[in-house]
Amino acid sequence: MHELQDLGTALVELRADQLTRIELPANLAEAVRAARTITKHEARRRQLQYIGRLMRDIDPEPIRAQLDLLQGVGREARARQHWAEQWRERLVAEDAAMAGLVQERPAAARERLAGLVRDARRERDVNRPPRASRELFRALVELYDAGRRPGEPETED
Repeated sequence: MHELQDLGTALVELRADQLTRIELPANLAEAVRAARTITKHEARRRQLQYIGRLMRDIDPEPIRAQLDLLQGVGREARARQHWAEQWRERLVAEDAAMAGLVQERPAAARERLAGLVRDARRERDVNRPPRASRELFRALVELYDAGRRPGEPETED
């Protein structure tokens, strides 16, 4: 029962857009929405117990699988962002980094990236807003997505 209540707590803590993507029975969805609005500690605790009670009458595995999928999407987005940020910092900081990036991602448009790196360095040196740096980041995110195969496991260092 505590496990079901913990699953219900995870549902309550989801963002509204994430919650709408999970298929829930009507009464459970209503109870989760109600729990999101409750601020008093004791009332919230009772509502979470009620959610746990409702979950005893349904199969929690599809909900758990959908929740795991949502959390996996978040991990993937963070991994993509960290990868792009690390490469942007390396490319702007050191000239030899471009060779490492091209070795890791052979599909990289070297000329375009070199131009963006040059512009980002210039922006940094004259203390201008980071327009080219942001564009470089977006190009690296696209490169990350292009370099991954569907279903490829996450291998972040």
